[in-house]
Amino acid sequence: MPVAASAVYFLNLRGDVLINRLYRDDVGGNMVDAFRMHIMQTKELGTCPVRQIGGCSFFYMRISNVYIVIVVSSNANVACAFKFVVEAVTLFKSYFGGAFDEDAIRNNFVLIYELLDEIMDFGYPQNLSPEILKLYITQEGVRSPFSSKPADKPVPNATLQVTGAVGWRREGLVYKKNEVFLDIVESVNLLMSSKGSVLRCDVTGKILMKCFLSGMPDLKLGLNDKIGLEKESQLKSRPTKSGKTIELDDVTFHQCVNLTRFNSEKTVSFVPPDGEFELMKYRITEGVNLPFRVLPTIKELGRTRMEVNVKVKSVFGAKTFALGVVVKIPVPKQTAKTSFQVTSGRAKYNAAIDCLVWKIRKFPGQTETTLSAEVELISTMTEKKSATRPPIQMEFQVPMFTASGLRVRFLKVWEKSGYNTVEWVRYITKAGSYEIRC
Repeated sequence: MPVAASAVYFLNLRGDVLINRLYRDDVGGNMVDAFRMHIMQTKELGTCPVRQIGGCSFFYMRISNVYIVIVVSSNANVACAFKFVVEAVTLFKSYFGGAFDEDAIRNNFVLIYELLDEIMDFGYPQNLSPEILKLYITQEGVRSPFSSKPADKPVPNATLQVTGAVGWRREGLVYKKNEVFLDIVESVNLLMSSKGSVLRCDVTGKILMKCFLSGMPDLKLGLNDKIGLEKESQLKSRPTKSGKTIELDDVTFHQCVNLTRFNSEKTVSFVPPDGEFELMKYRITEGVNLPFRVLPTIKELGRTRMEVNVKVKSVFGAKTFALGVVVKIPVPKQTAKTSFQVTSGRAKYNAAIDCLVWKIRKFPGQTETTLSAEVELISTMTEKKSATRPPIQMEFQVPMFTASGLRVRFLKVWEKSGYNTVEWVRYITKAGSYEIRC
């Protein structure tokens, strides 16, 4: 449920009303007196930002020497209310030269009332983007004499953005070279038992884009996801040869994506913002390609010695390689001395984290490497208790590899001027919580 605010108050530290705006008639004008008596004049002001008095709820936040209070008479989304306050303060600061305090409010009464009428309608938050509001509320605020922030220049061609067609991109952008950079970044989370069986495994990924395109381009992204390929085969009335298909879970999109077209055609179509942004996030739980297999063997030789053998195999392609591979093997706290033999990389004992740290700068695909270590322990008089060892942890980055198998099938750019575009696509897989029990 959205905010549905009945009133918004701006108070100073004494409780005096600087500005108030009533959006609904379901609360009385004396609500600020209840806030002042039951909250400000008690010691509970800083304990909880949400208070209920009678049949009304008060959401309040202190910014500098000003309290912003939202009064609601029904159930409302508290997180949405505080997000509205934060974005409203950012908007006011953009008009006031970066300052928001009691003096700035007193010097800009007319402008604040005009903005409050635009950013909230009948208690529901509307557009709070400074870039868009400045296109048609061109009045400049009284700037603080201590502000060094330069005044923002108004952006031309306001009609399209005022109507809400594309609020995240302005017209008139021109680049000498039109380029699109697309990065698929995935994190692999794994928990494997000491016997080699996978207990938990999933991939969380995101698609990052950086667009330097002229005009108002329309982009269309095709992935090898199962739903999109099935829809495409239905439209073409013939099966699509696409290789492996991926089933995406928990997909969330940037606001620029046309959800209506995605629901009907299952394609990601959008007018991109200028510069860098996150296009979508997703999660995959089935058919994960693990980049590494770890086979540990730990033997206890009496009370004061341990033998550690760890074999790491890379499962990805032979032409691919991993960077910054780190294997952390936990050892007892009473470790006194260690000796190593590794087939690649370097290993050392880190007493601060009680681990053998094995680092491999570059790990080629379809290869394996081993670590053999002898650990000497300090002899103790107490009986040794059998305890579960912490799991082995891995860190790595594998460029041009995706654990989910997700691939970009096409990235098309349409613009009325018909210019040529250069598209760059990169993949990278990183370790999230990659753990192997030993």
